[in-house]
Amino acid sequence: MSLKIGRIVMGMCQTNCYFVYEEGEKDVIVFDPADKGEILFQKLTDAGFTIRAMLLTHGHFDHIWGVNKLRDLSGAKVYAYEGEKELCEDAGKNVSAQAGRAETVTADMYVRDGEIIEVAGMSCRLIATPGHTQGSCCYYFEEDGILISGDTLFRESVGRTDLPTGSQSMLVRSVREKLMVLPDEVKVYPGHGDETTIGHERKYNPFV
Repeated sequence: MSLKIGRIVMGMCQTNCYFVYEEGEKDVIVFDPADKGEILFQKLTDAGFTIRAMLLTHGHFDHIWGVNKLRDLSGAKVYAYEGEKELCEDAGKNVSAQAGRAETVTADMYVRDGEIIEVAGMSCRLIATPGHTQGSCCYYFEEDGILISGDTLFRESVGRTDLPTGSQSMLVRSVREKLMVLPDEVKVYPGHGDETTIGHERKYNPFV
């Protein structure tokens, strides 16, 4: 299998919204629909894609504001880590209320740590990486060496931990014990900023 990954930067926090698909195919998995689900739906359908699922790395407002609208338009199911249920469904804890647009999301499927998610012939493993929030997670496409890291791991940095349910010590432990064990060549696609690799972060990330 040869996976392709696209990126649309959306919202007030310039969040990376990724879509993954098999080369030559039109079914896509969307990660973190950050805002304006109708625009995201239009862009992808205009390109000939069919949205089959939405996977959330965590429940902060700048990663979920487009979810409900995109689900209404596409009919795609929403997946999240079971540890993030509370934050997804609480507009105070996910900071959407404070950001001026209260929003909650109830996932169709709450997934366990280590569980394989299979959609339209594509499969990835959920890796629980608590710290940025209590239920932050990453999605690992092992065969293609792709990691969607959300706000857990950035290029030469990690996510903030000063918002509800965040923990710096937990985040550093998650990165060291869950992500730095992956192969050097794995490409990391973070929730904000540029892509990187596990090998690069092992050398240059001060939190590792």
